[in-house]
Amino acid sequence: MPEYVEEGTRPISAISPGVLGTTGIETLEILEGIVDKTKPKLLIVIDALASRSMERISSTIQLSDTGIVPGAGVGNTRKELSVDTLGIPVIAIGVPTVVESAVMVNEALDLFIKKLQEEARSNDYLNELQEKDNYEDIKEALNPRRLQYDCNSKGNR
Repeated sequence: MPEYVEEGTRPISAISPGVLGTTGIETLEILEGIVDKTKPKLLIVIDALASRSMERISSTIQLSDTGIVPGAGVGNTRKELSVDTLGIPVIAIGVPTVVESAVMVNEALDLFIKKLQEEARSNDYLNELQEKDNYEDIKEALNPRRLQYDCNSKGNR
């Protein structure tokens, strides 16, 4: 839409190729066609990342000039998007948006164990704990505000 762009502005293009499961086409194959046809000097790709920490979800970004391997963080590795596969520099921006359930359970257990250590005065306490419903204590340990506070007070892990 050149009529809406100031004169002298360099041309840019944007695409949202979707995921293989929806399109049936590898992202690399889509980008190869676009790169071949439009001959860009640089490609910037943005992708979701799997995180090993709940505190990083939507709060950090990862920048790389070596490209990206879509799906690698969740064990569904797709074809690499890089200078080696596309023939042009690839800047990757990764945004942590998912964690495995094991990460959530592990972090919740860490907080729950910490609470047990603080409150356990004897085996009687642990025996009482085993007999009661611990739903509220676990719910409190999973509270995002508590996780953020506890993680920040420890510093980055």
